[in-house]
Amino acid sequence: MSSKKLFNVVFVLGGPGAGKGTQCEKIQETFGYQHLSAGELLRQERLAPGSQYGEEIDKHIKDGSIVPVSITCSLLLREMRNSSKNNFLVDGFPRNQDNLEGWNKETEGVARVQRVLFFNCPDDICVERCLSRGLTSGRTDDNAESLKKRIQTYRDSTMPIVDHFRKLNLVSEIQGDRSPNEVFEDVKKVFASLK
Repeated sequence: MSSKKLFNVVFVLGGPGAGKGTQCEKIQETFGYQHLSAGELLRQERLAPGSQYGEEIDKHIKDGSIVPVSITCSLLLREMRNSSKNNFLVDGFPRNQDNLEGWNKETEGVARVQRVLFFNCPDDICVERCLSRGLTSGRTDDNAESLKKRIQTYRDSTMPIVDHFRKLNLVSEIQGDRSPNEVFEDVKKVFASLK
């Protein structure tokens, strides 16, 4: 049996508007990791003609609820397998315990978590950023009503995942309420230490 190389994954977590996407772009440019946004993959799949998952994804996005993990994992793994890269940033995932368990099951022997980047940012700054992004992003979930639900979901469901990885000594917490360049100075230190 050939020993297939594992995909290296850095999970990127933080509330909506914490700066995950901005920092992932900088990491991709500087360190060559491929950025996979779970939310973006779901939004693309929702709009893909004839997608078997489109309607279900649409309902979850509108409700501010979490898409079933089997769908998200299949989209992430499809992207990894179709890539020439071996190092990936997985942005906005896992969002809850079910996501984590599904990820562990679906990627056993396929991917290893190198690190969890956790962007900690106060709610008011996150909301302000998302509302201003919503003016130009075309994202249907960048509005005050959806944001309230998204922040609550993040507090209730995603923070326990951050705590889980903290116990495994895999979390690098970075304050996200500074300028993108200041935040990236801390991010660079984390990537310099990755093996």
